[in-house]
Amino acid sequence: MELKEITDCFSGLKVVEKRCITEDFVELVFHGHEVDNWHRILTAFLNEPIKPKGQEPSEKDLVLTAKTGGIRLDQTLFEKEFENATIIAKFWPWMDNIHITLRMAKLIK
Repeated sequence: MELKEITDCFSGLKVVEKRCITEDFVELVFHGHEVDNWHRILTAFLNEPIKPKGQEPSEKDLVLTAKTGGIRLDQTLFEKEFENATIIAKFWPWMDNIHITLRMAKLIK
């Protein structure tokens, strides 16, 4: 699984800011009122979040996300293991309650 396969499905969604798009890391900003559309696409690829917004992160969640900025109570974490890598995706809501940053990473095993 490649991150590009997922990001290609975002083409119909409005991206406010493209911060980084590489083979192993993606960082995009979108409007929070569209979070359900983003959530639906990520769930199709990565299944339901392993840590929903409002749930305390587990030790495993903290270790898994350590190299990509960690994970907090107000953030959502998706994860799926593939043959050669694990893909994680995180929703980071902004304090302005308008924007959300999506961070995705391909973690090579």
